Amino acid sequence: MASPNLTSPAPNALPADLAVCIRNLDYHFGRGDLKKQVLFDISIDLPPGQIVIMTGPSGSGKTTLLTLIGALRSLQSGSLRVLGKEVVGLGKHQLVEVRRNIGFIFQAHNLFASLTACQNVEMAVELVGRFGNKRAQAVDMLTRLGLADRVDYKPEALSGGQKQRVAIARALVNQPKLILADEPTAALDKKSGRDVVTLMQILAREQGCTVLMVTHDNRILDVADRIINLVDGALASDENLDTFVASHDPKTLDRRMFIL
Repeated sequence: MASPNLTSPAPNALPADLAVCIRNLDYHFGRGDLKKQVLFDISIDLPPGQIVIMTGPSGSGKTTLLTLIGALRSLQSGSLRVLGKEVVGLGKHQLVEVRRNIGFIFQAHNLFASLTACQNVEMAVELVGRFGNKRAQAVDMLTRLGLADRVDYKPEALSGGQKQRVAIARALVNQPKLILADEPTAALDKKSGRDVVTLMQILAREQGCTVLMVTHDNRILDVADRIINLVDGALASDENLDTFVASHDPKTLDRRMFIL
């Protein structure tokens, strides 16, 4: 099999210049006879302002890698720098500080049922200490995602797609330097999904935000600067969009690449 076409920057690139710098990362679950390794020698660089889509078959380690980058799991082996900080060895409070600069979008919306859409988004603004105009910021982001007429509705009165857009608004409202998204458009119709990725493009271009997105939604592949494919816990390919399109016939594309 041909070697992966890797497009990560050269090894001598300064980690401080990168949003994410991963070197020789391994990860396993369990111990002893139950130990199962799920990530093998992963090395990836994500520069500021880049949108990267990660694909791969079910069980290939995509979500595990996403949560490691988000400082939601403890690294076992290798090096991981996120927004200039080495995550290995950080204490709980330091990991929280790293997470404050990351916007997380998960498949489960995780909204507070007792709060309105606007209040759910306001909570993210409060976490960074901006209390004065929190409602205005929340309303603006919800409006940009097509929810201007739902800002004061509680989750029980929202559809699944609307709840997901509230969760996305919560992740984007503080204009984070890094967005980690796990199937952000899965519950959305075509127009809503396009609105979401367009907003991410704006943040990437205007704010230098880096976006790493796990998705099987091939309707949004065109927004990617790079497409990374994980297979059996290893980096199988890392291609820019033009190379990916040129090397994959849409009629013969292995759809398992886009299955979680």
